[in-house]
Amino acid sequence: MILVDSLIRSILKWRLQKIAHFMRHPHDVQAQTLEHLLRSAKNTSWGKQYDYATIKNLPTYQARVPISAYEDLIPHIDRMMQGEQNVLWHQPIHWFAKSSGTTNARSKFIPVSKDALRHCHFRVGRDVLALYLDNNPKSKFFWGRGLSIGGTYQNYQDKQDIFVGDVSAVIVQHLPRWAQNLRTPPLHIAMMDKWEEKIEAMAKHTVNQNVTSMLGVPTWTVVLLQRLLEMTGKTHIEEVWKGLEVFIHGAVAFTPYRALFQKIAPTLRYMEIYNASEGAFGLQDDLTRDDMLLMLDYEVFYEFVPVAELEAENPTVYPLWDIELDKNYAMLISTSGGLWRYKIGDTVKFTSKNPYRIKITGRTKHFINAFGEEVIVENAEEALTYACTQTDALVSNYTAGPLYMVGKEQGGHEWIIEFEKDPQDMGRFTELLDKKLKEVNSDYDAKRYQDIALKMPLIHKAPSGTFYNWLKKKGKLGGQYKVPRLANTREYLDDILKIFKPNRTEFGNS
Repeated sequence: MILVDSLIRSILKWRLQKIAHFMRHPHDVQAQTLEHLLRSAKNTSWGKQYDYATIKNLPTYQARVPISAYEDLIPHIDRMMQGEQNVLWHQPIHWFAKSSGTTNARSKFIPVSKDALRHCHFRVGRDVLALYLDNNPKSKFFWGRGLSIGGTYQNYQDKQDIFVGDVSAVIVQHLPRWAQNLRTPPLHIAMMDKWEEKIEAMAKHTVNQNVTSMLGVPTWTVVLLQRLLEMTGKTHIEEVWKGLEVFIHGAVAFTPYRALFQKIAPTLRYMEIYNASEGAFGLQDDLTRDDMLLMLDYEVFYEFVPVAELEAENPTVYPLWDIELDKNYAMLISTSGGLWRYKIGDTVKFTSKNPYRIKITGRTKHFINAFGEEVIVENAEEALTYACTQTDALVSNYTAGPLYMVGKEQGGHEWIIEFEKDPQDMGRFTELLDKKLKEVNSDYDAKRYQDIALKMPLIHKAPSGTFYNWLKKKGKLGGQYKVPRLANTREYLDDILKIFKPNRTEFGNS
C-alpha cells in the first residue's frame, strides 16, 4: 500500500501545478477555453449555424449565439439520440447523462463526449484526490477503498450504441482499470437498478471492507450508513470502517445534513464538489473554508447573469472578469459536451476573486416569491440550521412553498420537515426559523412586518420515511434524484401531503 500511495501522489502533483496556473491566470485560461471550444465545434451543425469559424472574440460570441435552456436544445439532442453525429460537438456521442433537475416527470438527456469525460468529469476526480492530499499530507486515503453510490444506465430505446443513465453510472462505466481497483462496490452491485436491493447489497459487501472515503449525494449516502449501523449494532460509522477519513459530497447542499452526519460519523472530514450531469465546476480546495474554487481548465467557459435579469428579454451577461462579490448570479456554461451558453439552473455568488471562489446559493427554479419575498435556498438552509442548533434538532429532509391568501387571511410559507431528531419545542423552532429568515432576507422581513402580507410559517412535522416514500412513489429513488427544497407553487407540497395526513391543528406551532 505504501508503494501505491507514493506512486499515486507523485502522479497527482502535476495537477496541483495546473491548478496553481489557472488560479494565477484565470482570465487567460478562460479566454483560451472559449477559443478552443469554438475551434473544435466550428464544423458541427451548430457551429455552422452560428458561423463559429468567424467568431474571434467574446462580444461576437455573445451577440451571435443565443442563451439556451434545455428546451431550446431538445431538437438537436433528439437528433443525436437517434444516432446523428457532429450536431453540437465534433466527436461521436454515444452516452447521455439522464437528469431530472427536479422531480418532474420529464427527464433531460445531457450529451457526454469523450472530451467532457476526460477533461471535466475525470479531471475533477483527480483534482479531488490531489487537493485532499494536499490538505491532508498524512492521509491514508489509498490504504483502503473509496465507496461511491452511483446510478444505473441502459440502452436508449432500440439503439444498440446509444446509452442513457445517471452521470455517476456513465463515469463509473468509463473509469480506467486502476481507478476501478480503488473503488467499491464492484460494478455488478453499483449498477443495480432496484434501489432497496442495491443498498442492501452494498451494505453486505462493504461492511467488512476497509473503506477510507465515500463519494455521493448526502441524501442517499446517509441511507446506506444508517443501514450499516443497523446491521452491525454500532453507534458510529467509524466503528464499522475504522479507516474512514472523508466524505466527498455534492449535488445537494450539505448544510441540512451536517448535524446528522456528525452524529453518525463524529470524526469524518468533508470535501464539497460542485458537479452535475452537465459537468463539474468547482471543488473545495481549502478545507478550512466553506466555499469552492471555480475550476477554470475543465473545457467549460462561464458566463453570469444577475438573477434579477434572468427572465429579461436581453439580460446583462458578465464574463468571469466582470463579476461582483456577494451578488447572486445564474450561471451559463459552454462545454466540450456541446452545451452552448446553457442555463444550467444554478445560482451562485462569488466569495473571492483571487482566486475565484463561489458558493451555490440555489436553483433558478427553486425559490419562493409568491409575495415578493424572494426567499432562496441559501436563506432557507441558514434559517433551518439556526433553528436546529437552538432547539437541538436534526433535519433529514424538507421542502417549502407558498400558502396562498384566502379571503382576508394573509398568505405565508408552508413547510414539510422530516426530522431525524425532533426539536425540543416545535413552536420555538418555528419562531426561530422565522426570525432567521427575517435577518437574512430583508424582503421577507418587510412582508412579515406586523403580519401584514405574510403570517408566521406553517410547519408540518412529517413522519419518518415520508420523503423516501414520495420519491419511491414517483420512481425517483437513488442516483441524482433529490427533493426540491423550495418551489413557487404548491406542486410538491400538495403531492407530498398526500403521503401523510397532518394534524391541521398543529399548523404554525406543531
